Amino acid sequence: MSALLDAVRAAARTRHLSYRTEQAYVRWAERFVRFHARRAGRFVHPRDLREPAVEAFLNHLANDRDVAASTQTQALSALLFLYDAALGDPLDTMAGLTRVRKPARIPTVLTRAEVAALLCGFRGVHRIVGGLLYGAGLRVSGALRLRVKDVDLDRRQLTVHRGKGERAGPRAKDRVALLPERLVGPLRAHLDEVADLHRRDLADGHGDVPLPHAYVRKHPGAARALGWQFAFPSARVSADPRTGLLHRHHLSPSAVQTAVRKAARAAGIAKRATPHTLRHSFATHLLEDGVDVRTVQHLLGHAKLATTQVYLHVAQHTGIRVRSPLDRLDV
Repeated sequence: MSALLDAVRAAARTRHLSYRTEQAYVRWAERFVRFHARRAGRFVHPRDLREPAVEAFLNHLANDRDVAASTQTQALSALLFLYDAALGDPLDTMAGLTRVRKPARIPTVLTRAEVAALLCGFRGVHRIVGGLLYGAGLRVSGALRLRVKDVDLDRRQLTVHRGKGERAGPRAKDRVALLPERLVGPLRAHLDEVADLHRRDLADGHGDVPLPHAYVRKHPGAARALGWQFAFPSARVSADPRTGLLHRHHLSPSAVQTAVRKAARAAGIAKRATPHTLRHSFATHLLEDGVDVRTVQHLLGHAKLATTQVYLHVAQHTGIRVRSPLDRLDV
């Protein structure tokens, strides 16, 4: 088991997958092996299991564990990766696989008044991050991965690196997102504080950050350069889980999620509010303002127009002006 999971980790790092994806793939490989070990009463190597065993495990998740569609899809991706990348023996088509259907849900969208109340409930750096989630339509991961060099205050734009669903590795696509005018001043002051923090880190013998892929070997000094520091650094220096080296990473996504939840509760917002709700609201409000769907697609970084069109559906229905027959009754 240990050698197998190490092979998954090595393959994930060779292909420049994120640490979270690496962890998820390792967990699913382990669950898959343990599932069949319990059935067989002994350890069975995945090479001896193949397609029927993968189908059995994924069908177990769907039928017995009642997992969400996204969970089963992640498990399938992990097992395809296990056989293809880690074992070098890709799986064939699995005709007997029961796929969990993803229910069609309309995104939760806040009103403009609710967004304003929510943003007023943020404090400190979370107020800037929340402003970027709504004002630029960023995912929380995209906002927190911003480096100092990615923030162009003069041109009022942000460079957002590889987002959800995009190719990993050196050919990953970047995109440009708008920087709200209202955030320019707060961001300028915040980045001055980041520069001061970085100078203190350098004086304390730290000051380097993780760099993407093989960049650190090509540009050894970049890890200690201000431009490569995270725009929203964490309060503490921590050890890199892969290398053990001390770095100042970015803020935790869970901290932003907690800030959104507390601000929504304080504002009396009954809807389920998450960081992604602000991104949904950004897209819907732009469409309500008459911005064409192709422009919104570009700003969100969606590869497919159909992904963006769900917001068009929401925007059209929030503007309904049909009078209910109940309102016509004289009762």
